[in-house]
Amino acid sequence: MAKFIFSAFADEAGPTLAEQLDALKANGMTLLEPRKLDDGNVSDYTPEMAKKVRKALDDAGIGVSAVGSGYGKIRITDDFAPHFEAFKQTVEVAHVLGTDKIRMFSFYMPEGEEPAVYRDAVFERLEQFADYSRKNGVWCCHENEKGIFGDVTERCLDILKTFDGKIKGVFDPANFIQCGVKPLEAWEVLAPFIEYMHIKDARFADGGVVPPGKGDGFVPELLRRFAEKDGERILTLEPHLKVFDGLKDLETVSGSVFSVTGDYSYPTNRAAFDAAAAALRDILPR
Repeated sequence: MAKFIFSAFADEAGPTLAEQLDALKANGMTLLEPRKLDDGNVSDYTPEMAKKVRKALDDAGIGVSAVGSGYGKIRITDDFAPHFEAFKQTVEVAHVLGTDKIRMFSFYMPEGEEPAVYRDAVFERLEQFADYSRKNGVWCCHENEKGIFGDVTERCLDILKTFDGKIKGVFDPANFIQCGVKPLEAWEVLAPFIEYMHIKDARFADGGVVPPGKGDGFVPELLRRFAEKDGERILTLEPHLKVFDGLKDLETVSGSVFSVTGDYSYPTNRAAFDAAAAALRDILPR
């Protein structure tokens, strides 16, 4: 049975690294997937900037699970050259931060056009990412983001089979739901290629993100299936929950979850993060 190691996009708890580290420690998490930090997005950090982050992480006893980059989150028709040059720098940042993983994507498709038309262009760019990162001891980890080439099961499988041994998979149940894909069916196909999971749940009815286990993602069952693998497995919490301004809109309170017009909303980013972490703990396999 797997041993789960807990990470998070802690920028959803607070904008500063200090706030993020506090949220992680308060919720018993030992890893961070850095995305937005004190000086902007981690994709824009230089190795020198990353050294300061690494010191703060080491002092707090927190490691890095993966670099939460935005690479591949541009239009397939955009100029790739500057994007790829920035990626090379982020590979160095990954080394500084002590991780061998960079989360990435497979490019936004032009609206209304068939993704298959752009397969060759997408795969050419992914190959450049993968070849460079593997040459430098880092794995690209592809996330199924809505609107990109690899946003549904079939195209995720195409990527992960084609680049088997070069690119690993990140499984995000909520993103699949927002694309009309049933997460359990996707898992059955993609499980052999999945390196880690994003813990995020959503509803088919409106695509709204809810705490883990409260939506249609069958997240408890996904965790049970992921736990069947031996060794350490990373779960990265990504709350994506609503935060409302002021308590005047508050209608009901149920435990740590504030309900506004029947939805899950919270008075602060930290409250939303803590609620998502609590929900994750409640659905872990026993």
